Amino acid sequence: MSIKRFYAVLKARNYEFIRDKSALGWNFLFPIFIVAGFAFAFSDSNIDVYKVGVYGESSQAADDSHPFFNTRHINFVAVDNLEKAIVKVERHQLDMLFDLEQRRYWINNQSPSGYILERVLSGSPPHSGDTPKAGPAASMHSQLQDHLQFQKTQVSGEEIRYIDWLLPGVLAMNIMFSALFGVGYVIVRYRKNGVLKRLKATPLSAGEFLCAQVISRLGLVMSITIIVFIGTSLLLDIPMYGSYLNLFLIFVLGSISMISVGLLIAARTASEEFAGGILNLLSWPMMFLSGVWFSLEGIHPWLQKLALIFPLTHLINGARAIMLDGAGFVDIIPYLATLTFMSALLLAIGAYTFRWQ
Repeated sequence: MSIKRFYAVLKARNYEFIRDKSALGWNFLFPIFIVAGFAFAFSDSNIDVYKVGVYGESSQAADDSHPFFNTRHINFVAVDNLEKAIVKVERHQLDMLFDLEQRRYWINNQSPSGYILERVLSGSPPHSGDTPKAGPAASMHSQLQDHLQFQKTQVSGEEIRYIDWLLPGVLAMNIMFSALFGVGYVIVRYRKNGVLKRLKATPLSAGEFLCAQVISRLGLVMSITIIVFIGTSLLLDIPMYGSYLNLFLIFVLGSISMISVGLLIAARTASEEFAGGILNLLSWPMMFLSGVWFSLEGIHPWLQKLALIFPLTHLINGARAIMLDGAGFVDIIPYLATLTFMSALLLAIGAYTFRWQ
C-alpha cells in the first residue's frame, strides 16, 4: 500500500466535500434544527398526560364538585356540544368526558387512558368480589391486606428531559445519513461518471481507494458530530454522566459500521437511482426501528429482535447508556464488540465485491 497515493485520494475527497457548501451546511444545520425544534416543543415542564372533557358548569364549579378535577397532569377541556364530545371519546380523542349537570361520565372501554382515569376517579377501590363479606375468610383477607401495605420512600434527582434522551439518537441518525450517502452514493456517482474507470488505469489499488474513502468520511463525520455535540450541549445544557472518551469511541465504531454499510451498497452498483432507492430502503426502517425518536421497550418483541440487526440500534443504545446512565467501558463492551464485528464483516464483503466499472 502506497501512503502517497492513499494520501492523495484522501486529500482530494476531503476537498471535494468541503467545497460543497450546501452538503457541508446541511450536515451541520440539520441535527441542530431538529434538536432545537424538539427542545422548544417540549420546553413546557407541565405537559398534560390525559385529556378530559367537561360539559355543563364553569371550571370553578368543576373544581369544587370533586377532588378529581384538581388532579395534576390532566388537561380539562370545556366542551359545548355533548354529542360531539361523546363521539370524541369513542374515537379516543378524549380520554374521559363529564356531564356535571347530570352527574355522568363517559369512558371508552378500549382506552387504557380511560381505564387509568376511572381508577383515579374512584380512588382505586378493590374490584367487586375481591373482599369476603364475613367469617374466617374476611379475617384472612384483612391480614393479607396488612402484609400488602407498602412503605413510601422518596428520592430526588434531576429530570432527564426528552431532548436529553433524543440527542444521542439525532447525532447517530446524522452519522447514518452522512455515512450512507457520503460513501455509497458518491462511489456510485464516480462509477457512473467514469471516474473509477480512469482511476483504475492509474497505479492506485482498490484497497488504497476504499481506505481513503472510509478514512475521509470517518474524519468528516466525527468532526461534524463533535462540533454539533458541543454546540447543543452548551446551548441546551445536556447532561453527561459518563466518559467523553467512551462516547467518542462508540461514535467512531458506529461511524465505521455505517460507512461499511454504504460501501457494501456501492461495491457493485452502477445506477444512482438504484443506489438511492437501496440506501433509502435501509436508512428509513433503520431510523424508525433503532430508537431514534421513541423507546423500543413498548414495541412488539419481534420488532425489538429485528432492530438488533441494525448497527444504528447498538450505536444509539451505547451512546444513551454512556450519556444518561453513566455506563463505563465494561458496560458498553457488548455494543463495542457488536459494532466492531459488523464493521469488519461488512468492510470485508464490500472490499471483496468491489469493482471499478
